This record gives sequence, structure tokens and C-alpha cells, in this order.
Amino acid sequence: MLTVLIETKNDEEGLARTLSSLIPAAVEGIVRDVIVCDHGSTDQTHRVAEHAGCSYVAEGGLAAALRQAKGEWVLLLEPGARLTEGWSEVVVGHVSRQSMPARFSRSRADRRSLFSRILSAPTALSEGLVIRRGQAVSLSRTAQSAEALARGLASKRLEAEIRVAEPRPAGRR
Repeated sequence: MLTVLIETKNDEEGLARTLSSLIPAAVEGIVRDVIVCDHGSTDQTHRVAEHAGCSYVAEGGLAAALRQAKGEWVLLLEPGARLTEGWSEVVVGHVSRQSMPARFSRSRADRRSLFSRILSAPTALSEGLVIRRGQAVSLSRTAQSAEALARGLASKRLEAEIRVAEPRPAGRR
């Protein structure tokens, strides 16, 4: 039903945190496969993906990763983001009734002050993105990354929450 796609670059710790939040949905059969699309990691990101049973794409970028997706829907996440309890039921409800992309609601614990929102804009994937695989494949023809694919895309707000990834140092995707 759902393919999870995570783009990485030297994100072994963040990847492990994100994958751990997917386990209950994988056990229930909601998450069909997880694809880690790597952009030149020099840490142990590939080992984390391998040990978790993820497909690992090191060449070909986003388009190659999407071609491997088995699910009808794709969930794009940043490494380090964690989905909160109950997210899978909300996503199942959304995909059964909607065809529009959707994003999670930012966890109350991660809500930023007005001052911090003014000074720095969140990334397009900070709240994840649930999108039909066909639409994602079509958009990937011009978008070189998941972030570019998600930027400016109209979407519905889901009631399920996400703990956003911590800001990454410069040099990481």
C-alpha cells in the first residue's frame, strides 16, 4: 500500500530514528517497502538501511528510487523525522478517500515561536508528504530531489502528527 522514501547524506542516526517510528505500520502491512535514496554518504547510512531491510539506491537519484517503489502511495520523509502514534490509521483513511497529496501536522512539541518562524522557513519536507506514486514519478522528471518535488505542492493537512527532523549542518541534504 505505502512506500516510504527517505533521501539521505550522512544521516545514519537520523535514519535509524525515522525507521523506528515506521515499525508498527510495517508489522501491520501498511508500509510495503522503504527506500533509502542516498546522495554520497561517507558514514554508515548504508548499513543502517541494510540492517533494517530497506532498499538502498545510491545512483540515479529520486527518479530511480521512485521506479523501485511498490506502493500505490509514497511517503516522503526527512531522516530524523518521527511519526507519532496513530499516524498509519490517519494515512489509510486519507488514501482511501482522497487523491490529493497530504502533509502531517507538526507535533505540539515542535511548534516554533513566531520569531523563529520569521527567521527561518521550514523545508518543504519537514512535515513529510504523502503522494500518489504516479504523481511523484511525473514530478520527479523535473525535480532532482524529494525536497524540490514537495516545494510549492498543494496538499491537505493530516490530523496525525510528525516530530520534525532536527536541523542538519551545512553540507547535508
